[in-house]
Amino acid sequence: TWRRRTFSITSGTLEESTMSAKKTDEDWRKTLSPQRYHILREKGTEIRGTGQYNEHKETGVYLCAACHSKLYESSHKFSSGCGWPAFFDSVPGAVNRNVDTSHGRVRTEITCSNCDSHLGHVFQGEGHNFTPADERHCVNSLSIKFQRPNGSIDNSEDR
Repeated sequence: TWRRRTFSITSGTLEESTMSAKKTDEDWRKTLSPQRYHILREKGTEIRGTGQYNEHKETGVYLCAACHSKLYESSHKFSSGCGWPAFFDSVPGAVNRNVDTSHGRVRTEITCSNCDSHLGHVFQGEGHNFTPADERHCVNSLSIKFQRPNGSIDNSEDR
């Protein structure tokens, strides 16, 4: 495992996140809860409306629950009514898009660009005219952790 250092413009601090390129399945199982492992590493999906960040409105940033890389600004979060946290954009370069043909349909999966953990899916053209981009990143709450402006991270699991 190696570490990536990034400078946070918002907090003015040096942040370090662990790169997973060398992490094994066993390593992930040791560091993630069974629920988080299922979502992040096995591409699972939470039950609609059950995630702790679905209606979350605090100011801060959302991090990858696996490697703590910064993924989303709270200012990009919106209430879409879909039952999962929704964002209209990610931090530049933080999220990869992959074609997902599971369950008999074609969708766009989103993963953390640092550790390749599954976050959810992105949908376009749904008519969210009140957002700068007509795009919805539908993210599992267990895929993310919330970091407050003071740097404290919500380390709780799903409620």
